[in-house]
Amino acid sequence: MRVKWTAAIGAALLPALLLSGCAGKQAQTGDDEAKPFTVTLRHVLVRDDAKPRLTMLEDVVKMMEAAVPGLKVELEGVEDKVNRFEKLPAEMATGTPPKIFDLFGGTDTQKYVKAKRLLDLTPILDELGLRELFFNLDEFTVDGKVYGLPMAGFVEGVYYNKRIFAKLGVQVPLTWEEFIDVSEKAKKSGITPIALASADAWVINMMANTLWVRTAGAESVPGFVDGTRKWTDPDVADGFRRFDELVRRGFFPEGNLGLKYAEQQNKFKAGEAAMMFDGSWANSSLIDKQRSNISGGDIGFFNFPGVGGKGDSLINGSYSNGYGFSSNLNEREREAVVAFIRAMFSETMQKRQLVEVGVLPAMKLTNLSGVPPIVGEVLQAANTKQFPAFDSIVQAKVRETLETGMQELLGGKTTPEKLLAAVQRVQEAANKETASRGPR
Repeated sequence: MRVKWTAAIGAALLPALLLSGCAGKQAQTGDDEAKPFTVTLRHVLVRDDAKPRLTMLEDVVKMMEAAVPGLKVELEGVEDKVNRFEKLPAEMATGTPPKIFDLFGGTDTQKYVKAKRLLDLTPILDELGLRELFFNLDEFTVDGKVYGLPMAGFVEGVYYNKRIFAKLGVQVPLTWEEFIDVSEKAKKSGITPIALASADAWVINMMANTLWVRTAGAESVPGFVDGTRKWTDPDVADGFRRFDELVRRGFFPEGNLGLKYAEQQNKFKAGEAAMMFDGSWANSSLIDKQRSNISGGDIGFFNFPGVGGKGDSLINGSYSNGYGFSSNLNEREREAVVAFIRAMFSETMQKRQLVEVGVLPAMKLTNLSGVPPIVGEVLQAANTKQFPAFDSIVQAKVRETLETGMQELLGGKTTPEKLLAAVQRVQEAANKETASRGPR
């Protein structure tokens, strides 16, 4: 998928139209409809760098409560990984999810649709005229129906400190060899080449995912699931050996296995690392002047350089993070959901996210004025063919095995070959289990 971010200026979201009609309903409601009721809205905006986005969500809640008589929205903040891998799956199993909740696209959405836990949003999108205003709804679409809405887009790549690059006398690397050279020069100068905090194992797999797609191509990931590719294939292993080379050369911080994700950004913001591989959601932390020692103009972004493989120039990016809604709604709860969609998925909110915290929009905007410089660089890098993150495609057990294995690789306890052999065994078992359950 190729996203023309800058070409999206001509498509309007018509916020006035989307937000109209709510107030008129209040005058038409009877006493029963005005009785108080509560809707729980679960979000994952719990880290310090998410506070600006939480403020925006609170503004959305105010609009919802003003639009729906008697509505009280109860915000529930849960850490992202806990929500996705623990809390929400347990609630889905018992049929007791919140009415509105943070939802991941791809396999997560598909399995919850199969369990009949997600609300079909297609009629609501048609009612509001929103469907064509999203860049891409593929990860939330099952059998032609939409079951979730992406809040933002993302891409993953390399942030770099322009002052450090100038001090080292280096340019943005365009090849693997140049990337190694920049990293070596940083290390010899006493600067951490690449900030990394790998206590949260998913962080490691951002760069690993890009590396094996560089060497094996984007089709490798669905190939693992349908059995046409193996994790042990030579071109896949090539990507992991390159990651291992970065480990063996000492380009990552010492003790990174004991560091939580926030420390990765903290080290980079403190000017202690030349580069950092991260997702574009990091913009919100990096452009916060009160929490960064680097001015916005000194931070750059580039797509990971080519390695001479099938996936050169691709960028890991998609629209995976969004909101889903319980299929178990009464009429008034559905009205609250519609009010949420009207307010949250609007020109105003999408533009605020982009300008205030650097979050890439999931919807087409009428203009991109006021965008911080680093966000402009991310948008430019995003303007290429994208591939979805592997964990939106492979089974959960495969993801977990890869995460554990990558931590062992960083700790010197395994090799790429042993790691990939273990992952392949789990992949084959997961494929058999999926096949035994029949088609989705």
